Amino acid sequence: MITCVFRKLNTIFVGVQGMLMEKKYRVAVLGSGSWATALVKIMQYNIEKIKWFIRNTETIDFIKKHHHNPRYLSSVELPPENIDFYHNIGEIIHDSDILIFAIPSPFLKESLEAEQFGFENKIIVSAIKGIIPVLNLTVAEYFNQVYKVPFKNIGIISGPCHAEEIALERLSYLTVASATKIRAEMIADMLRCHFVKVKSSKDIYGIEYAAVLKNIMAIAAGISHGLGYGDNFLAVLISNASQEIKRFLDKTYKSKRKVNSSAYLGDLLVTAYSQFSRNRTFGTMIGKGYSARSAQLEMNMVVEGYHAIECIREINKTCHVKMPIFDSVYHIIHDKISPALEIKLLSENLR
Repeated sequence: MITCVFRKLNTIFVGVQGMLMEKKYRVAVLGSGSWATALVKIMQYNIEKIKWFIRNTETIDFIKKHHHNPRYLSSVELPPENIDFYHNIGEIIHDSDILIFAIPSPFLKESLEAEQFGFENKIIVSAIKGIIPVLNLTVAEYFNQVYKVPFKNIGIISGPCHAEEIALERLSYLTVASATKIRAEMIADMLRCHFVKVKSSKDIYGIEYAAVLKNIMAIAAGISHGLGYGDNFLAVLISNASQEIKRFLDKTYKSKRKVNSSAYLGDLLVTAYSQFSRNRTFGTMIGKGYSARSAQLEMNMVVEGYHAIECIREINKTCHVKMPIFDSVYHIIHDKISPALEIKLLSENLR
């Protein structure tokens, strides 16, 4: 494997049957939040010039002048000479070959519906750990069904990883899923550097849905923490959450996946326990008495797990998977059931 230290910038090498094929790609990141900023940071080690879509022109001007994002991961240095900035989403889609979407799932459909886009021959990469509201589709399903992008041209970037630790250059691990190993490795090669290790997978469905579900399970962990439950209870809760995710994945799309591997269990653990987890933070606030609306307003960040709850509820109406932890979160958030009562009832059913 050619490391990012010795790889020629702006060139991706892909191994095929013992041969190396070289091709230059125009790579774009779409989104301006923490994860988009983290991706721009790590890809600068491998790509000479990154295209970056940021809707707010004031943010673009600030980065050009001060070399960091004013709202997210402000410690990350962003040399403007390495970045081509765009504020028009149509232009960056036209000018790019690989499109890495880091726009929060509640806003993705709206962002793309503003204009008519053609994604023919484009490689779509989702770094969004969410689901499209109303349509109840993951990002890969959305691009495949709505824009007819074949799964062979779709990739998924998953964890376990928090953007904040990327900013600190702490050793982190990513998983890239695609329908073909060659495509997955090509995307992975853009992300590898001295503090990021990347492995590949073909389980697009499982990794995307596991990422959606673990956000909801992290809300449950946060609620429990906010109510004063300790580590002993949380260990049992997360153990049951892992089993719940497995039941959902097996019922909806059975595969030979190992849900105890880092892409599934590891991502669940870091989201449920980390101080950087916005889903856990949101849950903690709910446990302490905040309403869902007031918690989101105070956080001023998109909580993907919150937006996924109704979607998973609708999907499970036809799948009928036993999901007591998910049901408890739904009852607390949407039915306004007392968190203390709901978690107490849940605790009687955990094993």
